[in-house]
Amino acid sequence: MTDTVLLDVADEVATLTLNRPAALNALSVEMMQDLSAAVRELSATPRVGAVVVTGAGDHFMAGGDLKDFARNLHLAPEARLATFRAMIAQYINPTVEMLQALPQPVVAKVRGACAGFGLSLMLGCDLAVCADSAVFTTAYSAIALSGDGGASYFLPRLVGRRKAAELLLLADRFDAREAQRLALVSRVVPAAELDAETTRLVDRLLRGPRHAHAEIKRLLAASHDNQLEAQLQSEAEAFARCAATGDFGEGVTAFLEKRKPAFGGA
Repeated sequence: MTDTVLLDVADEVATLTLNRPAALNALSVEMMQDLSAAVRELSATPRVGAVVVTGAGDHFMAGGDLKDFARNLHLAPEARLATFRAMIAQYINPTVEMLQALPQPVVAKVRGACAGFGLSLMLGCDLAVCADSAVFTTAYSAIALSGDGGASYFLPRLVGRRKAAELLLLADRFDAREAQRLALVSRVVPAAELDAETTRLVDRLLRGPRHAHAEIKRLLAASHDNQLEAQLQSEAEAFARCAATGDFGEGVTAFLEKRKPAFGGA
């Protein structure tokens, strides 16, 4: 792994930083490889309570690196098809799947451009805090692509099929307030307050019941494919597992004693 993606773990917070600021953190092939390796390392890192995904410099990610893409234009169509299929299957898809499988809440901290795979990456996070100056676009159709990184999976579930079709087919730009109106981001704050607001949110998650957080993530992930009966059964089982934890006892006791709970993650 090179330094196009940085993984830092401090005080039980893992921070994944997209680190090509001079290129607006555009996704090169090298960066795909590094991101996949960093997420795999993160998946095996113990004692992490929350994950933050962000971009170095003034932008989150301005989509794919078209200079990298252009290096494949000389290939015949069949070879180009095989090259891009392998690239996505080897790096993009496993990265998205591993991020989705993390038991910890994943928070995107977004400033500047958030386009293409950058938007897909943000959509795959559990929560997203963005600067009021952030700008978004699916971007793909503008260069005759259809999308990757889960764009066609996450968007319909967040905004509905009709709006998802509009965003992907037209690839128009939209601002932070529109992103919030569409429920693509959780919070919009002045750019100068982005770091502080993200820290406050992450600190709150760290103080929360981690076993319950993991169960909530599993339930939400399964709900799209389950019938009501199956989801109710999954909820019952998760509820019971949560009720067997020390944090549940602390939560009930704290409520009865009219104080804030001190969850210990057990």
